[in-house]
Amino acid sequence: MLVYKAAYVTSNDGWVVGQVLDFPGVVSQGRDLEDARRMLGAALVDVAESLLLDGQPLPQADASLTDESADLEEPIYLVLDAGVHVKTVVDRVLS
Repeated sequence: MLVYKAAYVTSNDGWVVGQVLDFPGVVSQGRDLEDARRMLGAALVDVAESLLLDGQPLPQADASLTDESADLEEPIYLVLDAGVHVKTVVDRVLS
């Protein structure tokens, strides 16, 4: 399991844009935070599978990255198995 860092920003119209800070190109959005989490998880899986199937390495996780404009930052987990099946698990941080 690889642990990356997701950052979310809520726009004025209520949409939530998410990106994985340490996995370039993984960006998505949703109508609310839960929807953005699901969509970002799906985007992370898609990009990771594409890289692996193309024989490229996955980016190194870097917990030190941060986005000062983010409303929320939290871990997002990428789970791999030997059959190149990939999924994500979002760790929900409650405050």
